[in-house]
Amino acid sequence: MPSLQRSVLLLGESNVGKTHYGAQLLKRLIVGRSSLKMDGQATNLRPFEQAMESLADGCATGHTPAGAYEESVWPVVDEQGQQAQLIWPDYGGEQIKNLISDHRIAAPWRDRVDAATDWILLVRLHILKGDVDIFSRPLADLGKTAAASASHRPSDQARLIELLQMLLHISPASRDQPIDLPSLTILLSCWDEVESKMEPHAALRASLPMFCDFVESVWAHPVIMGLSALERSLAQDKSDQDYAIRGPEAFGYIIRPDGTSDPDITWPITNLLSAA
Repeated sequence: MPSLQRSVLLLGESNVGKTHYGAQLLKRLIVGRSSLKMDGQATNLRPFEQAMESLADGCATGHTPAGAYEESVWPVVDEQGQQAQLIWPDYGGEQIKNLISDHRIAAPWRDRVDAATDWILLVRLHILKGDVDIFSRPLADLGKTAAASASHRPSDQARLIELLQMLLHISPASRDQPIDLPSLTILLSCWDEVESKMEPHAALRASLPMFCDFVESVWAHPVIMGLSALERSLAQDKSDQDYAIRGPEAFGYIIRPDGTSDPDITWPITNLLSAA
C-alpha cells in the first residue's frame, strides 16, 4: 500500500503542552502501546529527546525557545494497515502570538500552511477567558471601558479566530463550501485541569462560544477532544517517583468527542488516518 504524506500543522500558543504531547506521542509509537505504531525509521528526534528524558525521570520539560522550529518525520501505520508519513513540528509558542500581533505570516510558515493536510489546534481552557470581548458586554458599558483604559487587546476568543482566519487566507482551502481539507482537530489540552464533566464540545462552547460558532461555520467536520498528555502536573526541578517507576507511557489520556476516556493518546492521529 503506498504511503500517504500526512503533514500535521500543530498550532498552539505558549504553555499549552505542544512539546509534552509530541514527546508522549512519540514514546507511544516507539514502545508500540497504542493503535498507531512506528513503521520504519523516524528522522530528527532531537526536538523531543530532552522532553522524553525529562519525563522518564518524572519531571516536566522546559519550554521550547521562542525562535526554535524543527520538524520530525515519523512513518506510522494503524491497525488497518493505513500508512502515513507524519510530519510533526516543535516550536516556541511565542511565534503564534507574534504572527497574530504583527499581522504578518513569514515565508516559512506560509510553506507549512500550504503543505499541511491536517491542522491540530491545542487550546488550554484553564488559561483562556471567554467573557472579555465587546459581544459579551452591554452596549452602555463600551464607552466607559474605552475611557477607562488606554490599552486595547483582542479577547482570547477573537485572537484564536484571527489566527485561523489568517491561516485560511493563505491556505489552498476553498471557502465556497464548508472545509474538509485541511481538517481541523481541536484538542482541549491539560484536560485534568478542567473541573467540568462535560463532553469536550460542550466544554469548548461553554468557555469560548464565539470561537466555537466560528469553527462550526467554517469546517465541515471539526473534531473536538480533550487531552491530558501527562495526566498529572509535573515539576521541572522535582522528580515524581511514581511517574519515573511506571514510565511516562503509562500516563496520559484523551477524551473522545462522545465523552469517553481513552488511554491511547495517538487516537486523534488514528482518527485522521481513518478519514483519509
